[in-house]
Amino acid sequence: MTGRIRTWLASSCGLVLLVGALVAASASSSAREGNDFTSTRVSGINVDATTIPQLQHLMDQHKLSSEKLVTFYLHRIEELNPKLHAVITVSPTAKADARAADRARRNGDHRPLLGIPVLVKDNIDTTGMPTTAGSLALAGSTPPNAFIVERLRAAGALILGKTNLSEWANFRGNQSSSGWSGVGGQTNLAYALDRNPCGSSSGSGVAASADLATVTIGTETDGSIVCPASASGDVGIKPTLGLASRSGIVPISAEQDTAGPITRNVTDAAVVLGAITGVDPSDPATSAQPGNVHTDYTTFLHAGALNGARIGVWRAGNFGLSPETDVIMEAAIAKMKALGATIVDPTDIPIGPAFDPEFTALLFEFKHDIAAYLAHTAPQYPKTLQDLIDFNNAHSAQELQFFGQEVFEQAQATGTLSDPAYIKARHDATSIAQKAIDDTLATNHLDAIIAPTSTPAWTTDLINGDHFSVGSSSPAAISGYASITVPAGTSFDLPVGVSFIAGKWAEPKLIALAYAWEQATHVRKPPQFLPSIPVTGMTSGRHDRVRTDAPQRAATPHAPM
Repeated sequence: MTGRIRTWLASSCGLVLLVGALVAASASSSAREGNDFTSTRVSGINVDATTIPQLQHLMDQHKLSSEKLVTFYLHRIEELNPKLHAVITVSPTAKADARAADRARRNGDHRPLLGIPVLVKDNIDTTGMPTTAGSLALAGSTPPNAFIVERLRAAGALILGKTNLSEWANFRGNQSSSGWSGVGGQTNLAYALDRNPCGSSSGSGVAASADLATVTIGTETDGSIVCPASASGDVGIKPTLGLASRSGIVPISAEQDTAGPITRNVTDAAVVLGAITGVDPSDPATSAQPGNVHTDYTTFLHAGALNGARIGVWRAGNFGLSPETDVIMEAAIAKMKALGATIVDPTDIPIGPAFDPEFTALLFEFKHDIAAYLAHTAPQYPKTLQDLIDFNNAHSAQELQFFGQEVFEQAQATGTLSDPAYIKARHDATSIAQKAIDDTLATNHLDAIIAPTSTPAWTTDLINGDHFSVGSSSPAAISGYASITVPAGTSFDLPVGVSFIAGKWAEPKLIALAYAWEQATHVRKPPQFLPSIPVTGMTSGRHDRVRTDAPQRAATPHAPM
């Protein structure tokens, strides 16, 4: 064991140094454009406001190159990551990959993501870069590409690096701080650096909003795509279970886990969603894809989709807890009405009875599924949940300095997946959640249900942990159904998203509705990297910075994961 520990610690030290060394070397290798982080322009193009199809057109016209785009992002990471802690490592081949993409374009290659830089969450296996789940226990582990990484590469994407996350996807201990990991430290919100980025895909959400890559990939078990997307003013799609393969992704639960895109606009989310689909023989859930998924979701980008749509409002547990969020949501409801939607209000989703069985099921599933993943790592790495618990105890100064591993210990105390207690818990959780959504949609003849995704970001608190009051992720997460979050407005310059929730394989409808909202409102604004939110001197109360021109714990019993 002593030899193992020494190897892990040496690997983690190398990992910590890797971002700075690689980024500095790459960024200094060519002239920089945009001399400070307030600029998001490269070759005269504002990349923050430019979609993937527009970038592709510009590169086809030789007005931009993948190499220039990569150099721009590497410079952004070099300048901003010391403030944000959003990126854990960058690819040592990023510049070479960009030049190869440019050559392919000159030779007639027109794949949808050709030369587009993508950052993926550091629980997704990526050849040539460590996959740590944020834990020093896996520092230096370099498994081959996950299936969705292969799908991204097949579409031409350039994997720029790996993003920070809540360690073990926020499924380790009580009083955790979203965005903290032993490897990457605490991720900070780009809108206000003392604010929390929410959810385990925190680095992906922050990196997308801060223009550290064109798009990012997150993962969700319950809330960790949509919550960080909401906090960072991003678009996030939590797909139907089985739309994206989970092979090669550090798991919590095969019954709820999924990867999905986090982007600055709905168009890019649609492009990326189509790219990551594909039937994977190693993931049985993907076998249901034929006839249910699309390789091009941009065909569903309909700006008029809200006109004539029936939209339900989920109020119970989501309204009345955050005045800032309520103001934004009431304005959003009014705007949807003005855009021609029929609003059915309220149409509450009866998800509460699913919470306890969900958590029970996840404890069983994590113990089983994490061992299955660890079995494929190199011999020097832990192989069971108990090994991880022992590692954390042996390295408590680094791993347990802010919060413990009570969830790990609860999971370790469970039995096998043949235990009747597990079988009942999973059946109850999934069936309650599916019925809750299906019945609410059918009874009210709805196209989708809306709810606030979360509140404005709270101040990060490493001692007491996260401060959640609103979150609407659980129905879609537990049922395995689809949801999408899109910026709804801001309060004190902090973003708040609205979630559109619907049934299984409902991605086309949700993308259309989210796109219609986005195109009618354009409420997203780039972050300013403020040290904190200046709340003094406000003249008209707490809401005077709420955007009304656009116009958890209802939801989750635990932090987004």
